[in-house]
Amino acid sequence: MSERNHSEGTHRILVISGSGERLDKILSSELPDLSRAQCQRLIAGGFVTVDGESAKASQRLGGGERVEVFIPKAAEVDIAAELIPLDIRYDDQDIVIVNKPAGMVVHPSAGHESGTLVNALLALYPEISGIGGEKRPGIVHRLDKDTSGLVVVAKNDLALRTLQEQFKKRLVKKIYIALVEGSVKVIEMKIDAPIGRDPNNRKKMAVIPLGGSAKTREAVTYVSVERRYSDNDGRRYSFVECRPVTGRTHQIRIHLSYAKFPIVGDVIYGRRKQHLLTSRHFLHAAEITICRPSDESSLTVRAPLPQELQGVLDSLQME
Repeated sequence: MSERNHSEGTHRILVISGSGERLDKILSSELPDLSRAQCQRLIAGGFVTVDGESAKASQRLGGGERVEVFIPKAAEVDIAAELIPLDIRYDDQDIVIVNKPAGMVVHPSAGHESGTLVNALLALYPEISGIGGEKRPGIVHRLDKDTSGLVVVAKNDLALRTLQEQFKKRLVKKIYIALVEGSVKVIEMKIDAPIGRDPNNRKKMAVIPLGGSAKTREAVTYVSVERRYSDNDGRRYSFVECRPVTGRTHQIRIHLSYAKFPIVGDVIYGRRKQHLLTSRHFLHAAEITICRPSDESSLTVRAPLPQELQGVLDSLQME
């Protein structure tokens, strides 16, 4: 492989040995600093040629082909760094794990151009600028605005790709804690219900049978009951631990509502009329286990229950 760098990007030339594999798979193997998705975007954008001709990601190469790849220089990230206090739970040369408070959006988007986790991170770690995309540098995964808890952020491109692969292969273990309406009778349950865009409300997701929508995807969550509570009016609640196997948008909120145990405070997927006074839904990303990109050792990080959620528990009677 030869490589030339210039102000607009990097030009790489590969001569393929006997393969039979898809072009996108070959490129992601030959260019370890790029993910397969990034390779697919380069191919679709016309930045990859095979023997001088445009190509498709699905094209299979037999060997001997000359593949030229142009990788444009990453666009400068125009996001303001903001000095916002953060609860850093882990920090090394490759990653930082933050305990995000409820009410904070993870990255800038329409209507949320400032005050996000990314704005705060850029003030502490300016080196993440440009990693993984203009609006979400270093972000490996996300939490809803009103879900508190642990978010993993990559400090360099190799760490980003390594962590993305861990999530893709379901090697990352996450534990969420929630307070739900009703008394869950079983100690353990598995919720296996595919999730897609709600056909009646495009801003929401919903449980939809596989095949019912082109974008419906499998979703699995394991739930275990830790404690049961009741309020002064005799209403019952369950404090549960959720371990999602997949990572679909709003997965835990949707699954618990589908099981008839909606999360307290969730006015989108739960009850519109709430009996417990909460400023947000009672869902917290309490623990995450990953393999550190630097040495592949297992790392588990925990975040305590936020004070506002502990206050809700303190107002109830344990059964």
